[in-house]
Amino acid sequence: MADSKREVERKYEATPETRLPDLTRAAGVSAVAHRGVTELDAVYYDTEDFRLAAASLTLRRRTGGDDAGWHLKIPVSADVRDEIRAPLSDALPSGLTALLRSRVRNTPVVPVVRILSARDVHHLLDEDGGLLAELSVDEVLAERLTEEGHGTTSAWTELEVELADDGDPALLDAVERRLRKAGVRPSAAPSKLARALEETAPGKRRKPRKAASPRSAGDHVLAYVRAQAEAVVELDPAVRRDLPDSVHSMRVATRRLRSALRTYRPVLDRTVTDPLREELKWLAGELGVDRDQEVLDERLRSRVAGLPGTLVLGPVAARLKLTFVARRSGARSQVASVLDGDRYLALLDSLDALLADPPLRPAAGRAPGDTLPRAVLKEYDRLATRMAGALEQPPGEERDVAMHEARKAAKRVRYAAEAAKPALGKPAKKFARRMKAVQKVLGDHQDSVVARDALRTLAVQAHGAGESAFTWGLLYGREEAAAAARERELPGTWARAADPRLRAALKG
Repeated sequence: MADSKREVERKYEATPETRLPDLTRAAGVSAVAHRGVTELDAVYYDTEDFRLAAASLTLRRRTGGDDAGWHLKIPVSADVRDEIRAPLSDALPSGLTALLRSRVRNTPVVPVVRILSARDVHHLLDEDGGLLAELSVDEVLAERLTEEGHGTTSAWTELEVELADDGDPALLDAVERRLRKAGVRPSAAPSKLARALEETAPGKRRKPRKAASPRSAGDHVLAYVRAQAEAVVELDPAVRRDLPDSVHSMRVATRRLRSALRTYRPVLDRTVTDPLREELKWLAGELGVDRDQEVLDERLRSRVAGLPGTLVLGPVAARLKLTFVARRSGARSQVASVLDGDRYLALLDSLDALLADPPLRPAAGRAPGDTLPRAVLKEYDRLATRMAGALEQPPGEERDVAMHEARKAAKRVRYAAEAAKPALGKPAKKFARRMKAVQKVLGDHQDSVVARDALRTLAVQAHGAGESAFTWGLLYGREEAAAAARERELPGTWARAADPRLRAALKG
């Protein structure tokens, strides 16, 4: 079974002659305890075209030390990575295979580098003897294992400082100040693997060219599409690990992709993108099952928590828990099944193909100020039509449906404006912000519609079980009042978003 550890560390250049300074002079460090030397033997894996390295992911099988086994490191932010561990075995554990799938697809991972390290370990301790951080001086020997460059070696010395669990990152700053005063400098390589690949590469490695700044309408649209496609791939492991907000974020990226392919059809040929849009709609729908359950659960729990205890009659919290745990468990299993399926992997391959050879139309070569505003305002016109229809409807089911359709249209306008923001600047930013406000009012209204339907079901179930349905009815009434408040708020919010000056500013 794989487990996870948050790793916060910094790496530094060193030589065999490097001497550690007195680190008890670093704020918070009371003692430094030498723990001896450990021999580590790690084989790093990647695809033959180094997809994991390109994404700053590292996968290794390591023996030696107290954490022998398989390790997958996923970057979180500067100096921070999540290390997913699995027990030592001959074959790559299935749990780690799943976490790699969005990157490698059906391509096998193979040994690329072997790294031997003699690790001299020191513990930085507080005044009570508690561990603050582990400092290690590593004598490293790296050997290339790929067919091209096989047997090429490189050796170096480096120093690592890893924060203890729940440690204060300020400690790393204090230690770094002492190291710098001693002449020790941060490493230019983000990891041992990155340095090993660089120094054992056959021939001269070409430095990757910096991406040119977007200039045309097509450049801007493709940059946005690429960012959202990359977000889907990056979020895949987080969804599989059930990290907070991961399903929602992946669903949003999927919807933004689909919206961009629709809005910017003058830029990208729809005969290529329309089939992709259908697959993105499918994926968003599959992700939505879990997300919708999560949102509803949170809403109803907060509503119950906000009631005085005298108004909570019967096993209300228990019924909520039983209902949503069962539903969410089923939804989670469904999402995992989708991410493991061939249809999902085919969609990722199709997105790669689109970006590798984009089906650009003539408008793609024009200046963004000519093409992008026109596409955004076309989406706005669709929203205006839906808003007029929704506001004309009397309160009731038909109005609820009309407002929900307007909400989806508002979301498309917002996404279109956000995609155009790098090219159009502040006017697009302000326009998107106003559309987000409209979307929020309509979204709150729709959440109330969904909550009322769930509350009615819960009331029927409670009554059938001989429980009081009073609390469910009370919450139903409060959701009705909340929906009515959103309906009263909508005309003013829409009037601000529909200000003609906002649309004129987009045109420049």
